[in-house]
Amino acid sequence: MSYKFMNFEKTDNKKDLKFVDFIKFAVITILIVVPIRMYVAQPFIVNGASMSPTFETGQYLIVDQFTYHFGEPQRGDVVIFKFPQDTSKFFIKRVVGLPGERVVIDAGIVTIVKEDGSEEVVLNEPYIEFKRNSYSETQLDEDEYYVMGDNREASLDSRIWGPLDKKYIVGRAYTRLLPVGEIDFMPGKFDFNI
Repeated sequence: MSYKFMNFEKTDNKKDLKFVDFIKFAVITILIVVPIRMYVAQPFIVNGASMSPTFETGQYLIVDQFTYHFGEPQRGDVVIFKFPQDTSKFFIKRVVGLPGERVVIDAGIVTIVKEDGSEEVVLNEPYIEFKRNSYSETQLDEDEYYVMGDNREASLDSRIWGPLDKKYIVGRAYTRLLPVGEIDFMPGKFDFNI
């Protein structure tokens, strides 16, 4: 009569090692992914028509949260920010006016008066399809930006709720990942050459 003994110790040790490896992998992943997600880049899904035709509902963007820690938003940048009147909501708009400037909008034409008042520049905005016939004038303080949607008829922006304080800016649109046929880097960025 022969007896077969099973070695339970080896089986348990293998299970323990696999569990330990899984825990190590999970901890390393968390240590790498969480800081990147919180401080470098995060996903953003466009919802609404305010930036049409530049961005459409359902497009998937990666937001660069890192750059503005070392530099300032530039005119033409597409920024994602917390809506000042309800910080649980995120908006996407284009930077039109910079700190210290005066933004004049007359019959849909945007004119920038430089900080020292020495120069007035009319913005060439080829991405605009419809211009609202209205007049407004806004003087920006330090750390304030004037932001507008590309679809001026359907945009809740600085024309309505005022200048955007820099503290609300999350980052800039860095990459469009979806739809696949429209993948690009720095989507929507426009250089005004001012």
